[in-house]
Amino acid sequence: MNVRRKARETALQVLYRMDMAADASSEDYGGEMEGLAEGTEARLYCERLIKGIVENRAEIDSTIEAHSDNWTIERMAVVDRNILRVAVYELKYSDAPYKAVIDEAVELAKKFGSAESGAFINGIVDNARKALEKEGQESKRV
Repeated sequence: MNVRRKARETALQVLYRMDMAADASSEDYGGEMEGLAEGTEARLYCERLIKGIVENRAEIDSTIEAHSDNWTIERMAVVDRNILRVAVYELKYSDAPYKAVIDEAVELAKKFGSAESGAFINGIVDNARKALEKEGQESKRV
């Protein structure tokens, strides 16, 4: 498994736990981080994802809702909304190529979501990417 995929999976698990436990903080990773050794590229990227999503959550959630017809963030499945948060964060704040972001989000959805999650996430992330590209917030990366 590549470094960023492992980081994304772990970040998703931490974000899921934070969503489910009202008293969880972004500093309390629980057992999810055990597979990522301190100081490794995967651990650092995972921590960057979690911290960035927590710090920019309102803006990320607003972007997700703006590109998901008839869905509020609260109505989405917990797994789906956190996969979307990872993907939108990467589109807006990282150097990851948008095609990789979309592919990785769909793969996470297939692994952790429902049968419909892949298509749902693909549509929203691609819509967000197109809008961000128009706004000049996301470069034309391949």
